[in-house]
Amino acid sequence: MQRIAIIGTGPTGLYTFAALINGRAPLAITLYEQGDQAGVGMPYDRHANHRAMLANIASIEIPPLTRTYLDWLRARTTSFLNDYGVDKAGLHERQFLPRILLGHYFRDQFLDLLAKAKERGHRVSVFEGCRVTDLAAGQEDLKIWTDRHTDPGDFDRAVIATGHVWPAPARDTPGYFPSPWSGLIGAAIPAGAVGVLGTSLSGIDAAMAVAVQHGRFHEQPDDPHNTLRFQRAAGSEALCITLMSRSGLLPEADFYCPIPHQPLHIATQENIGREIDAGPHGLLDRVFELIRREIRRADPAWSDSIALSTLNADTFAAAYFANRAQRNPFRWARRNLEEVERNKRNKHTVPWRYALLRLHEAVEDIAPHLSSNDRERFDAGLRRVFVDNYAAVPPESIRRLLALRAAGVIEVLEMGTDYRMRIGDNGTVITTVNGDHHFPVFIDARGQKALDLGDLPFPRLREQLLAHGDALPPVGDNYTLMVPQIGGHRIALAALPFLMHYRPFVQGIAVCAEIGQAIGETLHRGPRRQRHWLPDYER
Repeated sequence: MQRIAIIGTGPTGLYTFAALINGRAPLAITLYEQGDQAGVGMPYDRHANHRAMLANIASIEIPPLTRTYLDWLRARTTSFLNDYGVDKAGLHERQFLPRILLGHYFRDQFLDLLAKAKERGHRVSVFEGCRVTDLAAGQEDLKIWTDRHTDPGDFDRAVIATGHVWPAPARDTPGYFPSPWSGLIGAAIPAGAVGVLGTSLSGIDAAMAVAVQHGRFHEQPDDPHNTLRFQRAAGSEALCITLMSRSGLLPEADFYCPIPHQPLHIATQENIGREIDAGPHGLLDRVFELIRREIRRADPAWSDSIALSTLNADTFAAAYFANRAQRNPFRWARRNLEEVERNKRNKHTVPWRYALLRLHEAVEDIAPHLSSNDRERFDAGLRRVFVDNYAAVPPESIRRLLALRAAGVIEVLEMGTDYRMRIGDNGTVITTVNGDHHFPVFIDARGQKALDLGDLPFPRLREQLLAHGDALPPVGDNYTLMVPQIGGHRIALAALPFLMHYRPFVQGIAVCAEIGQAIGETLHRGPRRQRHWLPDYER
C-alpha cells in the first residue's frame, strides 16, 4: 500500500481524505490532528467559537462529503437544534447557522468517512491531540516527527493541511487579543471600552462574543417588523465596542443569486488565460478591460451610474466605494439589509453584484503572473472590491449590529491610512489624525495573513525549501511542492495561508473541497506536467 500522511483534519484535510478513499487502490492513510477531535476544524471548534458566531456559508454552497449539510441538520433532534437557536421546522438550504454546528457536521462526516474507508480496504490510523513537529523528504520517502512518537513515521506522500495560523495570546498584555481565536472565547471581558480592529465578519464575531457577556438579543413577539433588540445586563452600562478599519465601512449583507453560478460571457477563464499567455506587461489593464465589458453587459444602468467607461484598474475601487463612504455606516447597513431581504423574498438578483461575485474566481488566475508593480496596484484596488463583494456577511449579523447600535453599545471608527497602534500594559492606543483612542481591551480581528517559507512550522522541510532559493513556497498548480531534492511531487501544500500569495481569494469550504479533490486526483494517478505558480521575476 502507498503510505500517505494528512497533517490537519479540518475541511481541507477532510475533503482530501474523502478524495483519497474514493480511489480504486487501497491506501495506508495516517491522519494527524493537533486538536482533541479529528474532523472538526479550528474555525468551527466549540472551544474557539461562541454560539453567537455565524458561519457565512449555507448548505447549498457546501460540497457534500457523505451527505449534504441540510440533510444532516434535518436528521438532528429538535432539542439539539434548539440549543443553538435553530428552528428545525424552518431549516432551508440558504440558511446561515452557528459555526459550531458546522463543526458537529464535519465531525460526523469524518466518522462516516472512516467507516467507508475501512469498507473499501484502506488502512487508516488516526492520531488526535498529536502535533506534527517536523517533516523531511528525500527522493524515495519522507519522515514525520510528532510530539507523541519516539521515532519518526515513514511515508511515501504527505499533505500539509494545517489551515489557519493564529498567534498565541501575549501573557504580558492580558487585555490584548491578537485574534478572536486567541483566548477571547472564555475570557471575562469587563464592561468598558473594547476596540476591535477589523469590520469584516471576524470583527463582527469578536464584537458578538463580547456583547453576549453583557446582555442578550431578543425579538418583540408583537413587533410587525420583527425588529431585533439588545438588552444590556445590569452593571454593563459602560460597555462600548468600537469596530475600526482604515475606511470605516461595514460589510454588506449576503445577497441572493443563482447557485451554482451562471457562466461569465466575456471575462471567461479562457479569455483571461489568453491574456496571461500574452505576457505580464499590461496584463492587469488588459484584464480590467474584460472586467469592464462583463459588468457593462450585465448591468448597463449601474455601469452608467459610476461612469464605468471612464474608470481603470486604479480608479474603479474608489468609484465602487464612493457612495457608501459618504454615508453613515449604520444607516447604509440598514438600507442594505432591507434591500437584501426584499430581494431574497422576491428571488431577485442584482446583476452587477452577481457579476463581481463570479468575476473574482476567474480574475484570481492572474495574481501569480502579475509584475511586482501590477500586483501592488491589484492589491490596492481590484482586490479590495472583490473581497468586499464575496465577503458579504449573514444578514443576521447585520441585524445584530443594528440592535447593538440602537442600544448604544457599538460604534465605528474610521482610522484612515495614517494611524499608529501602541500596545501596552494598560491597554491599546490607536492614534489617528483626530487624536488618541484608548482601549483597555483590544481584539485584532483583521483575519489571516499570507505566510511565507519562514513561517513553515517544520524546521527540516523549511531548510530544504529555503535552500531551493525562494522565500515563497514553490507550489505547482496541483498544490505539490516542485523541488527535485524532495522527490518533486512527494509533498502537497494545502495550508491556505501559504497559498494566498498565488491565490489572493483562497478561502471557504468550497475551495477546501476543490483543493482536496485536486490533491486526491494527483496522488491517485501520480505526477503530471504542471504549471509553476511562481512567476519568472520571483524565481
